[in-house]
Amino acid sequence: MAMHGSRQVTDTAVSLPDAVPLDLSHLTRLSWELGSRVIRDEDASLHSEWTQTGRSWVLSIFRVTNNTVTLRVRTPVGRERFYGAAEQDLETALPRLESATNWQRLE
Repeated sequence: MAMHGSRQVTDTAVSLPDAVPLDLSHLTRLSWELGSRVIRDEDASLHSEWTQTGRSWVLSIFRVTNNTVTLRVRTPVGRERFYGAAEQDLETALPRLESATNWQRLE
């Protein structure tokens, strides 16, 4: 009996860095090139921007469609990481960020 090629599926869950107090269950990691292009698109708008007090982590959230957001995380050394998420998931998780004592909203 011939066997067709099989792929092993591994659980490669994507999560934000531990410093960012958001837990989004369905998160997609975007390449730097794609993420930076998406947030520069004329349809993208800044939802909010947050900074961690005492450190230099910055979280910027952009609405990119009616149902999706792109998150840009700037690390203390200046690297940018991009993530895609459903806006509904973000709205559910946002209260945790808002109540975090070491994060403050800039915009």
